[in-house]
Amino acid sequence: MNGLARLLVAAALLPCAAPPAPAEIAPNERRSAYEDMSRDNKAMQDDDTSNPGMLWVLDGEALWKRKPGAAEKACADCHGDAAASMKGVASRYPGFDKALGRPVNLEQRINLCRTDRQQAAPLAFESRDLLALTAFVARQSRSSPIAAGADPQLEPFVAKGRALYTQRQGQLNLACANCHEDNWDKRLAGSAITQGHATGYPLYRLEWQTLGSLQRRLRACLTGIRAQAYDFDSPELVELELYLMSRARGLPMETPAVRP
Repeated sequence: MNGLARLLVAAALLPCAAPPAPAEIAPNERRSAYEDMSRDNKAMQDDDTSNPGMLWVLDGEALWKRKPGAAEKACADCHGDAAASMKGVASRYPGFDKALGRPVNLEQRINLCRTDRQQAAPLAFESRDLLALTAFVARQSRSSPIAAGADPQLEPFVAKGRALYTQRQGQLNLACANCHEDNWDKRLAGSAITQGHATGYPLYRLEWQTLGSLQRRLRACLTGIRAQAYDFDSPELVELELYLMSRARGLPMETPAVRP
């Protein structure tokens, strides 16, 4: 049994209040998982020369200037200097796409730009290039307050995401809220149970030894409670992402964060 599975089995044994609609964490109590990390892990995130996620950011900067498709256009040709044009953008995603009539996350927005504007093939979800471009764009929003979910058009999708967050699933019969709402101030097997705010994705997880998306983390949690994981890019995962980002509203972006 791996570390995540042991943690989730132990969580199932904790005394959990399980009302139909768990109360959300009060705004003045919300905090990033950064606050629960060791001094060494915090130092790794704080120093760009020590943060492994910056390797993907540098790759993303090169991809920003590349012309991958038949349109012979680079991201920079439309958006210019990312430090200016992309500042604060990632903090508003997932955002509502009028043409599709639904929310899209930042990875999907990048792929839509590739297919529509650059006439290039979309990048595979969780591929190094897509993670790199996403990390580079999101890096420009570091320290910006998260503002996702403010668009009234997103309200029904935020509600769907919250329903998934509070829904018990899998053989362990656990919901996200059972850990991250009911027990966030506790520890299991020496590990902190965090509040689960998605402040730093894509992030470098020491357990993975690589950069990964929020959807990768959500799928790992679903597998850990022995539930059927939704496919990458699925509406369910995007709605759950949207709720988690709206739940973290006001907290600063940390991309690329480091986590244990």
